[in-house]
Amino acid sequence: MKSLKELFADFFHSEKTAGLLLVCCTVVSLFLANTGAAEGYLHLVHVDVGPRALHRSVEGWINDGLMAVFFLMVGLEVERELYVGELSDRRKAVLPLAAALGGMLVPALVHFALNRGTPTQSGFAIPMATDIAFALGILSLAGKRVPVSIKVFLAALAIIDDIGAVLVIAFFYTKKLGVGYLLGALGIFGGLLLLNRLRVRFLWIYLLAGVGMWYCLLQSGVHATLAGVLLAFAIPFHERDERNISLRLQHWLHRPVAFGILPLFALANTAIVLPAEGFTALGNRNALGIMLGLFLGKVTGILLFTGLLLRLGLGRLQEGLNWGGLVAAGFLGGIGFTMSMFLANLSFDDPALVTASKLSILLASTLSALLGLLLLRLQWGRRQRIYGKIFK
Repeated sequence: MKSLKELFADFFHSEKTAGLLLVCCTVVSLFLANTGAAEGYLHLVHVDVGPRALHRSVEGWINDGLMAVFFLMVGLEVERELYVGELSDRRKAVLPLAAALGGMLVPALVHFALNRGTPTQSGFAIPMATDIAFALGILSLAGKRVPVSIKVFLAALAIIDDIGAVLVIAFFYTKKLGVGYLLGALGIFGGLLLLNRLRVRFLWIYLLAGVGMWYCLLQSGVHATLAGVLLAFAIPFHERDERNISLRLQHWLHRPVAFGILPLFALANTAIVLPAEGFTALGNRNALGIMLGLFLGKVTGILLFTGLLLRLGLGRLQEGLNWGGLVAAGFLGGIGFTMSMFLANLSFDDPALVTASKLSILLASTLSALLGLLLLRLQWGRRQRIYGKIFK
């Protein structure tokens, strides 16, 4: 069994590689969707497969099925952080928690303010999310001089952010509700919690029950990806146990998620046919709300809530983490990508709106990534300039 420090290192390296792979898959997907191969590629993405009870497109299987595994891994990361990581100490946890809350609320308010009372109001959650893999991938490009505290802060912020996105999906994007199936899912979750309390440590039992919980949630109308998070918190975690099945599963999932699920998600969800009118489609309120929310709302919310907490004396900056690092992390938090695109699919039924939303996400995420990387390089590059001294 690897140590917790080694597990975090594995997580960081897997996520940074996944982030770079996501960039490549996005470029390939955009290229194929706008060339002569577009018809065949889009047909492949949208072709229906599976038995009658689970009949859905390839894109649907990726978004509803494989992404549940992604959220399982995210949930396991949160569980570990709550027990032995940055979130286990209240004084350490309060800063990324406040940053995550600010980074969710301010972008959502920016979008809502621009779209209130319009048909695109339902897209308020799109700029709320931070893409863990993409953000850590960009952070890794800044070099080894960047303090570990910034990596941990950004990872914790993004993890809390993703949990917030899952809750928003559960409460605001449930279009129909099958009470019987929902009760069945809750019953399975309750049974798993009981097994946890009884110290049952057979992983296959939890995984089989998790599949049943996923199916019930899928049929209930509550988004099935919530099953991944619920399953993660039902799986036992014992810090001093060499047979810790939570850590074992978390470690096993890193590579399949990083090199399989996330690239497939990017290939399926960024197959965007660029509109004939070009980027004029980005001038509507929804697109502006997404871009401003991700690019400016994120960093504003993160700095505002963090600064307020520090001002009140309720939190403190970790060693190596200064205001320059917070500003850079705030911009990297504006990389929405995976979760934002996921929310765009849930927010609108109109394909044109979904396409414009995804283009907005791509543009805002790219700008956020470039500026965040530039600020990190200015402060911790080989030639540290005045910028680094100002924010000490």
